[in-house]
Amino acid sequence: MSDLFWLSDAQMARLEPYFPKSHGKPRVDDRRVLSGIIFINRNGLRWRDAPREYGPHKTLYNRWKRWSDKGIFARMMAGLAAGHGEKKTVMIDATYL
Repeated sequence: MSDLFWLSDAQMARLEPYFPKSHGKPRVDDRRVLSGIIFINRNGLRWRDAPREYGPHKTLYNRWKRWSDKGIFARMMAGLAAGHGEKKTVMIDATYL
């Protein structure tokens, strides 16, 4: 599939400060998993429909669920919006039409 989404090095560098510390066993490749999560959300797919290039769909779902429950994605969005420098309200909309 040539239309897969992959986070760039610059994008990963901006996101890494928000990643939780790894305890014990190292995490599966963050770039692959986060790119897969973004791809699923952008395209409105079910987890099990994730392209195999992103790894097992269960890994994508587990990372999304665990980091969502811990508020990691919310902190990422707030941190990225705060670094924007705009004095107005910045909205991030995930509506799929």
